[in-house]
Amino acid sequence: MPAEHAAIIGAGVAGLTAALALAKRGIRSEIFEQAPAMNEVGAGLQVSPNATRILAKLDVLERLTKVWVEPRAIRLISGKSLRRLATVPAGEFARARWGSPYGVLHRATLQQALLDAVEEAPLCTLHLGARADGRALPDCTRAPDILIGADGVWSQVRHAIEDSPAPRFSGNIAYRFTVSATGAPSFLDRDCVSAFLGPSAHLVCYPLNETGSFNMVAIVAGNSAPHYWLSQPTGAQRQQMTSRFARWNDALRALFAQADDMTFWPLYETTRGKWHNGKDTVLIGDAAHAMMPFAAQGAAMAIEDGYELATFVATRPVPEALSLFEAHRVPRINRLRQRGALNQFAYHARGPIRIGRDLVLSLKPPESLAADLDWIYGYRATG
Repeated sequence: MPAEHAAIIGAGVAGLTAALALAKRGIRSEIFEQAPAMNEVGAGLQVSPNATRILAKLDVLERLTKVWVEPRAIRLISGKSLRRLATVPAGEFARARWGSPYGVLHRATLQQALLDAVEEAPLCTLHLGARADGRALPDCTRAPDILIGADGVWSQVRHAIEDSPAPRFSGNIAYRFTVSATGAPSFLDRDCVSAFLGPSAHLVCYPLNETGSFNMVAIVAGNSAPHYWLSQPTGAQRQQMTSRFARWNDALRALFAQADDMTFWPLYETTRGKWHNGKDTVLIGDAAHAMMPFAAQGAAMAIEDGYELATFVATRPVPEALSLFEAHRVPRINRLRQRGALNQFAYHARGPIRIGRDLVLSLKPPESLAADLDWIYGYRATG
C-alpha cells in the first residue's frame, strides 16, 4: 500500500520540500534535524524555473518573490578584459519561455520560507536537536512506512543502503565573500547574474536584496581538503586562490584583496550508487547525488527530488515507488552532471581553447543560448 507516514532525516531544502509535497498528498511526516535551531547559514542561491514551478505548487513561491531579485539576464564575461561574451535573457523572458520565474536570494530566505510552510502544515512535525540516522528515531510517534535520507553529502542514512553513493573531493574549492552594493564597481550589474570566466577559475556574482550586497563565489582548482565549510581561509589557502587569478583583470583582483568576510569551502560530490534499499529507505538531494555547482542546479535538484518522490510514494507500494523514483530521476541527474562537467571545461578554458570558446559564445544569439537550457528550466516535475 502507499505510504501513510514518513520519517525524514535532515531539514534542509530537500527534506523540507519532501515534507510539504507529502503533506499535499495527505501523507504525514516527521522531520528530524540534529541542529537545535535553524540557523541562517550558507550564502546565495540561484533558483531556476524548474524549481520555482514546484515552489508555486507548494505555496512557497510568493514568500520568496517579495524579497528576492529577479535578474533580467545571466551574463558571461571575460575575467581578463571584462568584455561581455554572451547573455541569456531572464526576467520576463524566463517567465514567458519557461512558465515560471528565475530568482536569486540568500539560502536562509529559501530555508525559512520552507520552514514556515512546514510549521503551518498540520501533517508535518519538525523535531529539532534530534540526532537520527534511521536506526533510531527519537520521539517518532509511530514506525514510519518510509525513511527519507535528506541529510546531505555526509549522509548517515546512506550507510543503510548497500552500494550507495560515496562522498569524494571534487578537486575544486569555493571561496565565498560579499561586496556591498553601495559603491560597488559598475561591472557588478545590480540587475544580472554575472559569471566571469578565466583560466582555471571562474567567479559568479549576483545581488542579494536581503543583505544589500553582491554574493561572490570564486571557484578554483585546489588540493584535497577536510570536509568542513564556512571556515576562514588560512593565509596559504588565500594565497592559493590569489595565484589562480593572477592574470585576471586588476579591478576584479582588487575585490578579492578587499574581502574581509571570505570563507573557504572544499567542494565534495558523490559517486554514483543506489539511492534506496529496495524496501523502505531512500536518499534524496545531496545525500543521493551531490554535484558541482557548474550548472547552478543543486537546490533545484533537491526540490525536484522531494516533490517527485512524494508523487511516487503516494500512489504505489513503497518498494515499487522507490525503484520507480530512482529510475525516473537518475537519467536527469546524470545529464546534469555531464552539463556541469562541460561548463567547467568551458568556464576554466585556457589558451587556444579559451579563444575558441569566446568566439563561439559571441556568435550565439541570446535566444539560442536560452534554447540550450530548455531541458533544464522547462522541466515539469511529475505530479
